[in-house]
Amino acid sequence: MTSLEPTTIGKRAAEILKAMQAHPAYARLTDASMKYSPCWATFTGYPTISKWNLEADGGPLLVEALRVLALKAAVYELTGGDERAAELLVPDPVDEMIHAVLAQFTLMTKLQTDLGLLFPHATELESYTYTRGCVTDDYYAAAGWGEQPLRYWLDSREVNRRLVILNGLYQQVGIGVDGRSHNIDFDTVPDNWNPVGAAS
Repeated sequence: MTSLEPTTIGKRAAEILKAMQAHPAYARLTDASMKYSPCWATFTGYPTISKWNLEADGGPLLVEALRVLALKAAVYELTGGDERAAELLVPDPVDEMIHAVLAQFTLMTKLQTDLGLLFPHATELESYTYTRGCVTDDYYAAAGWGEQPLRYWLDSREVNRRLVILNGLYQQVGIGVDGRSHNIDFDTVPDNWNPVGAAS
């Protein structure tokens, strides 16, 4: 097993990202991932970003997701396929964008086959405990990608604080904790109902 030195992981991750970007399917992958945005309707990841805006934040989040996928692939490769080691701690908003990229199953399969890589992702191994200064940050820095945008790289403590606020607001409109339920009865809403501020 190769040592998990940040410089080793970072160097390999940077190579992987460059190989992804050079692949003929890369433009289609990024385009398709952005077109997946109607399915980004989550309550616990993207909304934890202050003044979240799909148009402004989608592109930068995609960059971060692709970088993390390259880091995970490097760890997986350099540890001889250790899925646990490769399931890096990442902030919730970035993790949600990773899901949007991985939803492009055909394109990701093609990239994996053509580049001889595996982009690991195991939800049962995920832990929402990303903390600033953890090994993920060390790998990111070693890849030479500069400073992480702190707008998206939210520490889990801050995410949890924001989720308390969000859940309080959700409750006011009948949405349950983390958006896992609601008490809206669509059969009782008139066909011509138009909430204040909604498009006509």
